[in-house]
Amino acid sequence: MAVLRAHREARAREQFATAVQAYVQAEEILSRTRVRMAALEAALFSGRSRTYPAAEAALLLSDYRRECAAEVETERAMIAAREEMEKHRAVYLEAHRQVEVVRRLEDKARLKHRQETDREEQAAFDDLAGRRRLKPSFLSS
Repeated sequence: MAVLRAHREARAREQFATAVQAYVQAEEILSRTRVRMAALEAALFSGRSRTYPAAEAALLLSDYRRECAAEVETERAMIAAREEMEKHRAVYLEAHRQVEVVRRLEDKARLKHRQETDREEQAAFDDLAGRRRLKPSFLSS
């Protein structure tokens, strides 16, 4: 049982690690998207102080709208990755808890066995000591 639970825990740990990596990548993509958004916003707002040709302004506005849509999609992907990561974290924590329960039960069983063995050994020593004491002295010469 302990081996199965340990295997389940290892598999859950691997899945959690994969989910964490996916979440970190989604955050990085979102961060890069937001940097591009900030650059486009700066270009849009700095252009108000001077005149832009209409075609250039339309192109810049089109890029800005495309980046806005990309930001929304990457944010959704990041949120989904976070939810997936949290789900895998819960599965891993439960698997780890189950492994710990089995480990504690095994430790208790070992302790009980060791105590019983020590008790039996002590009883054997006490019996041996009792026999030596009761042994007549004329036989020991």
